Amino acid sequence: MNCPKCEHNDTRVLDSRETDANKAVRRRRECNKCNHRFTTFERVETTKFLVVKKDGTRENYDRSKLEKGIWIACEKRKVTEDQVRKLINGLEEKWAAFGKEISSKIIGEDVMRVLKELDEVAYIRFASVYRQFKDIDSFKKELQKLSA
Repeated sequence: MNCPKCEHNDTRVLDSRETDANKAVRRRRECNKCNHRFTTFERVETTKFLVVKKDGTRENYDRSKLEKGIWIACEKRKVTEDQVRKLINGLEEKWAAFGKEISSKIIGEDVMRVLKELDEVAYIRFASVYRQFKDIDSFKKELQKLSA
């Protein structure tokens, strides 16, 4: 493992522990050259699948892309890293059952559903991008649905 600070490739593990409901291992490491400490995570690679976009193109599923979008929606909200990690893990397990391909529509709708349960403001933020609200009226309609 290369040190993120000095790029030296000789690091040692200081501590290892299971995390994320025993689905990942968190390792605390230290660089033997500059003594910089950092954390790494090791997890079982999820089933690889392709995302079928609205226009019919396909691309590899990218967890970091999804996580980034969720964090943008959750910005300045009381949402923890653990909550987001569990949210994504649960969704990935569900999506793996679909086989080798999954529609981006299913992914978007599932993310909105779990965000709605987690934080309503994050849900509205995500929905505004996902549903591409064109004007204030479409935004108001979504808020009314949420209030009902």
